[in-house]
Amino acid sequence: MQVQQTYASPSRPASHASATYSPGAYSYADTLATSQRVNWRIEDIIGPDKPLDFSKPFMPSNLARIDALDMLDPSEMLVLNQIRGHGYLYIFGLVEEFILPYVLDHARPQLGDDDARTRALLQFAGEEAKHIDLFKRFRHEFQAGFGTDCQVIGPAKAISDAVLAHDPLAVALLILHIEWMSQRHYVDSIRDDRDLDPQFKSLLKHHWMEESQHAKLDTLMVEAMAERSDSAAIDAAVDGYLALGGMIDGALKQQAAFDLDALTAATGRRFDAETAEAIITQQHQAQRWTYIGSGMTHPNFVATLQHIAPVRAQALAEIAPHFC
Repeated sequence: MQVQQTYASPSRPASHASATYSPGAYSYADTLATSQRVNWRIEDIIGPDKPLDFSKPFMPSNLARIDALDMLDPSEMLVLNQIRGHGYLYIFGLVEEFILPYVLDHARPQLGDDDARTRALLQFAGEEAKHIDLFKRFRHEFQAGFGTDCQVIGPAKAISDAVLAHDPLAVALLILHIEWMSQRHYVDSIRDDRDLDPQFKSLLKHHWMEESQHAKLDTLMVEAMAERSDSAAIDAAVDGYLALGGMIDGALKQQAAFDLDALTAATGRRFDAETAEAIITQQHQAQRWTYIGSGMTHPNFVATLQHIAPVRAQALAEIAPHFC
């Protein structure tokens, strides 16, 4: 993806995120009701009285996958873990930059048809705007406490424009992938990890609480769009989803290189070309799992794809191990 540049800037939901999905399992009214119960304010979860603890890791080991880098000592591993945590929330903020206009565009044509649908989608959009604001505030606090600038892929508008240029159903599938991915990360890796910085973990918990409802709403969006599409259009949308995955994969390799640059700047350690390439390759694969494989193989994402495109779902299952 040729859109990289440095970014320069200073209670659990009622429905378990891993519950088995089946077509028709969700409704706009129920999802709206849950969203209203779990809603939170940015000011309650981030601020001067809730500092990040840079003596602790931010990312769980099975997402960061840093332990395999035996050329790093423990202090360097901790620094890289925190750099990965910074990139993690930045990337979520980045994808929400295209989710927000997509949801608003999806809601607009049918504003008067179903009040629960309209309110649920507008709540979805409002929460995504809140998350973008939250993650920008996090980046400011991270940079102030970490002391080293960390380059990131972008700019956000270029990535948003590139994504939204694809077929709407392809974009909806990518968003569904992302929403279920965030659920899997928190439930499987973050929630029970007591070694993580409590403040960083709190940000991820609150993000998860609202994204749980977004995953259900996007499932409803995908189902409705698929019902209006023939099999050829659905197959084309799956192809578009895979093309978007390839674009993301290229960006993740660039992010792995940026993370190594940040590690070098933060620790003062220089790596020879062979070691640097080994770190980038290993971390690229780790980021593939974090952002591609974990979403592509989520049971609920797979179930939706099997429902709307069973043949393509099988083909996707054969591709997925490459990103795990």
